[in-house]
Amino acid sequence: MARADGSALLGRLYRPLSAQADEMLPLLLYFHGGGWCVGDVNSYDVLCRELANLSACAVLSVDYRLAPEHPFPAAVNDARLALDWAEDNAALLGIDAARIALGGDSAGGNLSIVAALARREAGRALPRFLLLVYPSTEIVSARPSRGRYAEGYFLDRTMLDWFFERYLPDGNTEDWRASPMRAESLAGLPPMLLVTAEYDPLGDDCLAFAERARAEGVEVAHLPVAGMVHGFLPLGKTFPEANETVRAVAAALRAALRG
Repeated sequence: MARADGSALLGRLYRPLSAQADEMLPLLLYFHGGGWCVGDVNSYDVLCRELANLSACAVLSVDYRLAPEHPFPAAVNDARLALDWAEDNAALLGIDAARIALGGDSAGGNLSIVAALARREAGRALPRFLLLVYPSTEIVSARPSRGRYAEGYFLDRTMLDWFFERYLPDGNTEDWRASPMRAESLAGLPPMLLVTAEYDPLGDDCLAFAERARAEGVEVAHLPVAGMVHGFLPLGKTFPEANETVRAVAAALRAALRG
């Protein structure tokens, strides 16, 4: 994938073991978590393999640019490019351009929402489905979970501030491309599955986003995962709940794209 400046946006394509060589598959574009500052396709390799095999869909894991070297809106621009490129190169990838989903966890969930909103604003075809795992929906929030789980639950206040300051060095937290809850409207977004963790400072922000989306006519399914902290999804070796959640989201993806 080539950016406007000629540099390359890299990604890793997974096809399920069950797929035939010439089969045109649905596609999940996956954006990894890490506060827009850390993480990469290698650290999400196992998760993306599992999602591909369990959903019977192709998965394209996107190696978007990270802050602080590449602050906002570099990651947003890469997410939009990845979607446009996948659609335009569907035959090359062996995928069906009419059956594309966007998904990701944390910062990656944020990028999925923003890319879909940008598509809507541009009047272009929307993805079929959004897979949102504890997404960041607002940079600045005073909802109770931000304080309740500010210390001692993995993603603490200090870490959040560190990510936000590096991703948004100009301090513009109101731009909807950083805080999609600030978008004028959420109407018209694709059906979505929202996964939340019980002990997550972003939890109430996620629930508020879901409530607003439903009020504006969006189909939202919610999967709360008890006992878990933010960031649990790729940690299947540590948390059995992560493996159960991967199976559940893969089933939802399969139903949305292959049903």
